[in-house]
Amino acid sequence: MTRYTETEVVATAAGLTLTELRTFVAEGWVLPRGDDAEPAFDDFDLARIRLVCQLRHDLDLDAGALPVVLSLLDQIHGLRRQMRLLATALAAEPEEVRRRIETTIRTMTD
Repeated sequence: MTRYTETEVVATAAGLTLTELRTFVAEGWVLPRGDDAEPAFDDFDLARIRLVCQLRHDLDLDAGALPVVLSLLDQIHGLRRQMRLLATALAAEPEEVRRRIETTIRTMTD
């Protein structure tokens, strides 16, 4: 996985300043590897930085609401990951088991 310096991150994220990037890290909105003197950002960090920039700049979300929104988005991504794992596990089960589960789910949602 590629690693990026602060300078490289600022150069790739439109409208991002070094001060803002350091604020994102200080607030815990982005968690780079490395130490405080030389943090190392990866592709996941870049995507999150772009998301934070969109929320702050494009949607004008204030700093108080941002942690709540990021937390909710993190929960959604975690749930999606769990659902993919569950779907994979169910697909590996015999047809009879899958049908029984499907029937149970239908009766629970009716």
